[in-house]
Formats: sequence, C-alpha cells, structure tokens
Amino acid sequence: MKKILIRAEDKNPWEKRAPLVPEDVREIMARTGGEVLVQRSDKRFFQEKEYQRAGAGICEDMSPGEIILGIKEIPEEKLLPGKTYLFFSHTIKGQAGNMPLLKKIMDGGSTLIDYERIVDDQNRRLVYFGRYAGDAGALDILALLGENWQQQGRATPFSECRRAVDYPSVQEGKDHISQIGREIRDKGLPRELCPLVIGVLGYGNVSAGAQQIFDCLPVRRVAPKDLPSLAKDNEADPHTVYLSVFKEEDLVRPKAGEFSLSDYYEHPENYQSCFEDYLPHLTILVNAVYWDSRYPKFVTWEGLRRTREEQGKGMKLKAIADISCDVGGAVECTVKTTDTGSPAFLVDPASGRVTDGHLGEGIVVLAVDNLPAELPNDSSTFFSNQLKGFLPSLIQADLQKPLQNSDLDPEIRRAVIVHKGELTPGYRYLEKFLPPKRV
Repeated sequence: MKKILIRAEDKNPWEKRAPLVPEDVREIMARTGGEVLVQRSDKRFFQEKEYQRAGAGICEDMSPGEIILGIKEIPEEKLLPGKTYLFFSHTIKGQAGNMPLLKKIMDGGSTLIDYERIVDDQNRRLVYFGRYAGDAGALDILALLGENWQQQGRATPFSECRRAVDYPSVQEGKDHISQIGREIRDKGLPRELCPLVIGVLGYGNVSAGAQQIFDCLPVRRVAPKDLPSLAKDNEADPHTVYLSVFKEEDLVRPKAGEFSLSDYYEHPENYQSCFEDYLPHLTILVNAVYWDSRYPKFVTWEGLRRTREEQGKGMKLKAIADISCDVGGAVECTVKTTDTGSPAFLVDPASGRVTDGHLGEGIVVLAVDNLPAELPNDSSTFFSNQLKGFLPSLIQADLQKPLQNSDLDPEIRRAVIVHKGELTPGYRYLEKFLPPKRV
C-alpha cells in the first residue's frame, strides 16, 4: 500500500496550513490500510503529536513518501524523482515563474496532480479553500483601514479590529466584528466618513466569505445603481454601513447590443469596463472576481487619477482589498503581491506612487496572495474534508498503467498535469511555455 507524506511547507514563514488534518488522517488510514507520514515542521498549525495520536509517522524529509501532499509550490531543488505530487502548482496558465518547476517534475519522471483541476464533469472545482480568502481579506482590510484612520487622527470603532491572523477562528473574528458593529449602531461613525460604502466585486465563494464578515456590521445592502443617491439625497445614516455586491452586468457593458452573461464569458473582447463610474461612491473596494488577460480591467490608474481630480484630497475611496490578487490585472494598482508580515502598501492616485506600509496618505491596498493561510485551523479543516474523499482512489490506483486504465477516479484523472514525466493530453499546450532544453 502506498505511503502518503504531508510535506513541511516552506514557501514563506506564514504558511501554517496542512492539506490533511489529524482527524482525517485517522479516517484515511482506517479506510485504506495505507500509511501516512508527516514531515517535521516547526510552524504547521497542527502539531506532530496530534498526527502521531492519529496513527501517522514522523519523518525528516520527503524521501519516504510515494504520494506527497503539499499546499504551495515545492522548490525545484527539493523535488525528488519518481514521486506523485499533489499541490497548487500554478502552472496551468503557463506561469513563467513555475515553468522550471514543471520541467523538473517532468525530467524526474514524476506525476503532478493539481488541486485546482480536481473538477466535476461540469468543470466545478471540488477541492479548494472556499470562502476563507474572503474571510481573511475582509478582516484584514477593516483592521488596516482602522489603523490608518487612527494614525491620521480619525477615531472610529474600526481601530479595534484585528487582523485575521490574530483570531483563533473565523467565528471568533465574526464575534468581535459583531461587537464593533453594535458600537457603530449605538454611537455612529464620524459624519465625514458617511456614507461608508463597501463594494464587493463578485458573488462566488470568496465574495461570500467577505460578505459574512461585513454582515456582522450594521449593514444595509444597496444595488450598485442606487449608490449615487446615498450621498446626493442626504440619506446616509452614520449608524449604518452600506454594502453593494457587483455582478458582471455592473462591471462591464457591451460595445454594441445587449448584455449577455454567456456572451461576455465567450467573447470578453466585445465588452468594456463600466465599473469606474462607481469609484467615487465607494469607501472600501473588495475584488473577489476571477480575472485573466482576456477580460477588461475594472480599476485603472487613469480611473483612479480621474476620481482623485474630481474629488480632490477628500477622495472617498480609502482602501482596496484585492483578494484575487492578479498583479497588474483587474485592479491595475495591484503592482505587487504582499505577505502577512507586511500586508499592504499605499497608492497615491494622483501620481501613481506606491509606498510600502498602510499608515499615511493614500489608498490602502491589501494584496496578500495566500490569505487562507491566515486562518490555518479553519481553512485546513475545510480543505482536508474535501480532499480526503479522493485519496482512497489515489492510494489504490495503479499509476504505472496508462491513466485510462489506472482505476483513478475521473475527478482526479482530470487534474493529472504530468504522468510519469509526460504532459497529459489536456495539458500539452504547456509545452510552448517550458524552458528550452539545454544543449
């Protein structure tokens, strides 16, 4: 029976997640009779003794494992030949930075399975970190903006908010934000900040995570089209936080004809962004939409400059939580990713200047690219609960055979990018991105 190994994450010091939690390790071993090993780590949220109590063994490196489970990319120099790897490889778009990693896996005759591509027959992802990026992003942006306002002499209840990494669980974060929400309901916000409007782009799992945090505040939901009337009609209530969720039809308009959701996804070149019309009305912008280079940008440098010119130094937009975190993508001022240790930078919309840190003048931009790691207990448990159902198939399959004859579940078979050193048919398009062979 194959040996599963949970590797020690080493991409950054903040990565405390695990692909399998101890409780699920116990279940998998009981169901399959397989062996689970855990590589030593001094930062993993779940302790070695918890895994040992579940029946797992402890090891120093990856060599004893046949199926190696990770979260983030594995450094090239640590890859071993002849293994089966499961992790988020970030290779399926031909990402240049990870092509050497993909090539090393191929050269070692190994098999690569990417969690992102474990999908059903309707291409819906089955193994993911769910809403936790949204939870963490919402908690973080409230805390960062509260600190920014406090540093500038603006007293708000948001100065009491804490970062996601400082809460033991999402529920404890929600409980604390609810307390702050009651304070806002009772005492109100400074008039100069009203109406305080949060705009969330997207309505999927990540958006839902952010929304459940914001809903702990005294929220009134407003359709995007009704945002201009809040300030114009003097309807803003200082005891209320306004929340607006933007769908595709709020973000883009067709260059000709009527809006069609299916047409937008099939022919995005026929659409242009209209979201910047709403920028003057937002205090906090949360980007939680999928984006690639085929789609229009929703926030551009030009749009930020124009809004700054129209509103002057009192520009309403104070913070952007770019949870999707595509550098230079949907939110053009996301010029780099950040990490939990230094999560944000300031953007001057007039000059385009970027300054590290979140204290001072400018728009606070949160661009942490692995937000679920800030909630390692909840996010690992959620992820593990999805993954565990697919592991018996992987343990019992014969990957020495052609994939179609390996008895591997179809959901995992779709996620096999490399099989025994060769790109599988669905991923042969990646050949053009691979580094050239050395002569």
